Amino acid sequence: MTFIGLLWKVIYLAIFVTTLYALVEAVRTPAQAFPAMDKQTKGLWVGLLSAGTLISLGAVMGWFVFMTILALIAALIFILDVRPAVRGIGRPGEGPYGRW
Repeated sequence: MTFIGLLWKVIYLAIFVTTLYALVEAVRTPAQAFPAMDKQTKGLWVGLLSAGTLISLGAVMGWFVFMTILALIAALIFILDVRPAVRGIGRPGEGPYGRW
């Protein structure tokens, strides 16, 4: 394997880890937090991020390489926009400034 090929594998692995992290955060977030902050539904985000995680895993294995950028875009939108907005809403034992 050449250096460039190894570099692409590392990039695809980083994208996979990013999409997996976004998926776990979407699953952990309560469903009522999404409409409360005027975001799309939890089901939509979990579905998009699940597909993105599978696509990025496929890129690590050498398939779906051309669709990996779409998986990364969905994960980054969730991490940078949706997650900060819905974070902490509806989680028991947490107030607006952290744990009680």
